[in-house]
Amino acid sequence: MDGTEETLALDVEPTPAPVAAWQPPARFTLTLYAGAHLLMVVPTLLLLIFTTVGGVLAIAWIGLPLLFLLVPASRWIADRHRNLAAQILGSPVPSDYRPVPPGSNLVARVAIYALDPMTWRDLAWMVVSLVAGFALSLLTVLFFILIVTGALWWFGAEPMMRARAQLDRALLCYGHTERLEQRVQVLTDTRADSIDHSAAEVRRIERDLHDGAQARLVAVGMSLGLAEGMFDTDPEQARQLVAEAQATTRTALGELRAVVRGMHPPVLADRGIGGAVDALALDMAFPVTVMQYVPGRPPAPVESAMYFAIAECLANVGKHSGAKNAWVDLRHADGLLVAKVGDDGSGGADPEHGTGMRGVMRRLSAFDGTMRVSSPDRGPTLITLEVPCALSSPRTMPSSGTD
Repeated sequence: MDGTEETLALDVEPTPAPVAAWQPPARFTLTLYAGAHLLMVVPTLLLLIFTTVGGVLAIAWIGLPLLFLLVPASRWIADRHRNLAAQILGSPVPSDYRPVPPGSNLVARVAIYALDPMTWRDLAWMVVSLVAGFALSLLTVLFFILIVTGALWWFGAEPMMRARAQLDRALLCYGHTERLEQRVQVLTDTRADSIDHSAAEVRRIERDLHDGAQARLVAVGMSLGLAEGMFDTDPEQARQLVAEAQATTRTALGELRAVVRGMHPPVLADRGIGGAVDALALDMAFPVTVMQYVPGRPPAPVESAMYFAIAECLANVGKHSGAKNAWVDLRHADGLLVAKVGDDGSGGADPEHGTGMRGVMRRLSAFDGTMRVSSPDRGPTLITLEVPCALSSPRTMPSSGTD
């Protein structure tokens, strides 16, 4: 990170490796999966019993340590069944658990478990799995072992194991309707945040204009009015007032330009997101290396949101991290505009504390974007910003190192 300039040839996007077509598992493989199910029956039963007991005892706080240990173990068992179901059905079976913030204490962690709908779905799955799921897996194995049932195994192994996998998928992940409902709720929340953010931006612009340019223009009018009345009696004083009005006008114009730059920087309109980030890096008080591949222009609102998000991240680096170097990796791939902002500072960045990072999250969420933060103590910090979008006007932008 010595800040020396470098140029990388990125004229052609890397060609993704071909993805092999999914092949349904053979009957012997399905029988092995059924055996794996049977091996997990006893742990599943014990986890169901002790988790239920822990939930009852949690009323008196005694069961909290049990839940602290047993819920992750139950999720591990459920994840193994999700993996098997995905192998049988040829489609992913996501877990969809709510994230648990690192460092959460016992009470906070158990509260997150209790409020997570997937925790209760896991418990319901355990009950059904120990009855219907167990029967399907057991029949598959028995038909394979017993000589007289070979034909039943040959024709029945696949439909029985598919039924078992579909049963697991139905309980261990959200269905299409539930995902749509969750998506509607997320969009409702982000729209409300966007409206609040836009209203706050309008109030800020009004305040900046009222306290800055408007006040100065009023002063210009007063100075010119006084000068008009003094030209006959005191022309020297009148000329001085006119000169002051000119100086105030220039200051007002500078403040108006600052307000406009705050809404949409001219460099962003002229040079696009890549050139704007290069210019942003040059203004930093520490070396910032910029690597980019954005072969086109994102939609203007997305471009502006990503620019200001990167600017806020770099500003936080300068204010809080004590970093000697920072870097920005900006590129578009697979329908996503992705920016990774990193530094070699002290770390400890927490998106839950600090209005700047929350503002970045609100700004990106309006476009279905996300922000992920990795910032252990003593660093380094890496912030990943992602916004889904398409590009227009394909072109290639070189990478550069700036300081």
